[in-house]
Amino acid sequence: MPALGASHLILGIETSCDECSASVVRLSDKGSEGDVRVEALSVSTYSQITLHQPYGGVVPEVASRNHLETINPMIAKALQAAGVSARDLSALAVTSRPGLVGALLVGVTAAKAMAYARRLPLVPVHHLEGHATSLWLRPDGGPAARHFPLLLAIVSGGHTQLHVVKTPPSSWPEDFLASTRVGRSRDDAAGEAFDKTAKLLGYPYPGGVWIDRGSEGGDPRAFNLPRAMPQKDVLDFSFSGLKTAVALQVQALERAGGAGAVKARLPDLCASIQEAIVDALFSKMKLAAEKYGCKALALVGGVAANRRLRFRLEKEFPAPVFFPPAEYCTDNAAMIAAAGAYRFSQGRALTGTAALTLSARAAAEV
Repeated sequence: MPALGASHLILGIETSCDECSASVVRLSDKGSEGDVRVEALSVSTYSQITLHQPYGGVVPEVASRNHLETINPMIAKALQAAGVSARDLSALAVTSRPGLVGALLVGVTAAKAMAYARRLPLVPVHHLEGHATSLWLRPDGGPAARHFPLLLAIVSGGHTQLHVVKTPPSSWPEDFLASTRVGRSRDDAAGEAFDKTAKLLGYPYPGGVWIDRGSEGGDPRAFNLPRAMPQKDVLDFSFSGLKTAVALQVQALERAGGAGAVKARLPDLCASIQEAIVDALFSKMKLAAEKYGCKALALVGGVAANRRLRFRLEKEFPAPVFFPPAEYCTDNAAMIAAAGAYRFSQGRALTGTAALTLSARAAAEV
């Protein structure tokens, strides 16, 4: 375990999907009781959204090739923005799973090469653990001891999971994601539900922000859309039926009045879709918090930026609610660097042959 008498600088790399990102964080021992703190000094991200929009979703080959073009500039920009050089780093952190395997390999290979050249330890980071750790990048340092046990909801593009967290990241076990999980999506995740239903309405990729914007002025109860798995003893999610219900509703409107009928009802359709997803998320979060006696709720991941979900949680949830800073909700390297920094503080970094043989894995399971 590294000595934390002085601060350590960690460079994080994220290339799991369609963002190429690098970040520098400072790991230090600032608390009166020796608790570990992480502070983001820089984050540089290149988003590929415009590259994938013509295809209606992420094209893996396009994503991988663009990462190859942008990874070195992003690393250089992150180091410059933090006012440090590679010589100042104590360790590297990189997303090694889950994600598009070709995209992941770009980041993993870059991190391995840099670790070898600089003789630095390398920390592989699970992307979802990065999202979980983003909560501790808040200016206030994240939830305090009085907020544990904490219900942590990870709601990103391809994942919807609920975790009961009892300690801060500095003491998370190696199997944190598996040992704390109490609920997850069985098919489509919430982010996928937003993207797929938005595509049915003619909106570009990614769909969540368009559903959010399009819902303004709409009636969230205008269309009776399904809330799957409403059983009170089940904490899992299912959103696959929502896309089918929306497709049938769009077809019915088109039969009745043509394409113009769909356009005229877009605000109501968007509001109803959004409310169906938000209702499902809210009800399961509330149920899990009650079941496990959680003292607070934390929402992380891209869907945490949804305005309706945030409004409902802030107004109606029966416990304090925490969100990461807005810039750390979507995929970014600051959360990966932070997660890697906490693991580095536990002495879990790879060196030597173990670092050189690190590979990428597409699967999310831990």
